[in-house]
Amino acid sequence: MSSRTVIRGGLVITASDEIHADVLIEDGRIAALAASGTSAAEAFTGERTLDATGKYVIPGGVDAHTHMELPFGGTFASDTFETGTRAAAWGGTTTIVDFAVQSVGHSLREGLDAWHAKAEGNCAIDYAFHMIVSDVNQETLKEMDLLVEEGVTSFKQFMAYPGVFYSDDGQILRAMQRSAENGGLIMMHAENGIAIDVLVEQALARGETDPRYHGEVRKALLEAEATHRAIKLAQVAGAPLYVVHVSAMEAVAELARARDEGLNVFGETCPQYLFLSTDNLAEPDFEGSKYVCSTPLRPKEHQAKLWQGLRTNDLQVVSTDHCPFCFVGQKELGRGDFSKIPNGLPGVENRMDLLHQAVVDGHITRRRWIEIACATPARMFGMYPKKGTIAPGADADVVIYDPHAEQIVSAETHHMNVDYSAYEGKRLTGRVETVLSRGEAVITEREYTGHAGHGVYTPRSTCQYLN
Repeated sequence: MSSRTVIRGGLVITASDEIHADVLIEDGRIAALAASGTSAAEAFTGERTLDATGKYVIPGGVDAHTHMELPFGGTFASDTFETGTRAAAWGGTTTIVDFAVQSVGHSLREGLDAWHAKAEGNCAIDYAFHMIVSDVNQETLKEMDLLVEEGVTSFKQFMAYPGVFYSDDGQILRAMQRSAENGGLIMMHAENGIAIDVLVEQALARGETDPRYHGEVRKALLEAEATHRAIKLAQVAGAPLYVVHVSAMEAVAELARARDEGLNVFGETCPQYLFLSTDNLAEPDFEGSKYVCSTPLRPKEHQAKLWQGLRTNDLQVVSTDHCPFCFVGQKELGRGDFSKIPNGLPGVENRMDLLHQAVVDGHITRRRWIEIACATPARMFGMYPKKGTIAPGADADVVIYDPHAEQIVSAETHHMNVDYSAYEGKRLTGRVETVLSRGEAVITEREYTGHAGHGVYTPRSTCQYLN
């Protein structure tokens, strides 16, 4: 039983092209494109026709940094794989790459198996995994080779969170050396956690307990220092490096310098650093706790440098680092001690719309929007052209996007399982209308028509930017 869908009359936007084209989908994949109104396009037939006149037809978003059900700070991220992937679909994202966690004293395999168990049969959209490496030893290093062979090709390490996820420079170097051999990509949380812990202790001793101090102790210079150190360790190991959630202009400068030297160094930022600032962390009555994440929000002047980095390709990807904790009962764990506030923000549903707003505001072009949100994350993590583009043979992960619709972001209307929105009240131009995942309608004209279990696990090849 073959199934065919035709999308007519839209402006198809990919990272490389914009063309008024009709799209033929067959058995879950893109079968053909043809310029609208031509005889080739008129020959497209299917059981279902979707009218995209006046709309954009874009690839489904690839969010390469999410944390569903993550245990952190004595609690768990509030989105499950079911609620989180459903919310992602509402926001035009059709693939997430989540992080499986190795606990200290346990194997990578145990961590990966645990995350497969959480996700399998529960996801509305397709998913893949990175592996958090918390305990580097000889067995771990051998396991890294095996994971790369089976499609888990990226490994995250932390220079922050001593006693939890932290790796020292020697452990980082060993993992980088291994990835240089097996083709894996090391992803780095670059903050000097040892120094930050000293500043946290000193701030609390002075009675500085409010959420805003979270941003003040996690200094931009300590993000820049760790970014520089990670780059140098990667250079020594001959390994590529991907720095996650870059928030500080000083860290962008380190990445730009390394890339100017021809190093395989890549950088990701997130919407919260592009649209929010320390002003949010300083909101009164503990409201600032809603904005506690790490790396932290920075003063507004950092935003211009992040946008510039996205335009010059010193930053290549915008992911969300979606890691939601409810204000009531979770963020409140840190009342009277900012260091006990669970670190993380909700955002998986907002990313594509916020970045479209950046197009409207003139920060980036339409094609760059698709590049940083769809194509580059797919390439970076070995899923292109199956994901991240609209081309014959690609998965039919397609979004019909209304660039003129207006919306106001609010916790009352979002679909993430969290009791607040980081962008409450923000007016946006542009909205997702219909979302297909492998040809199946998950969102149909602003109604959820998907189901848990449609999303499948997607093994990945190695980074497609390496020679």
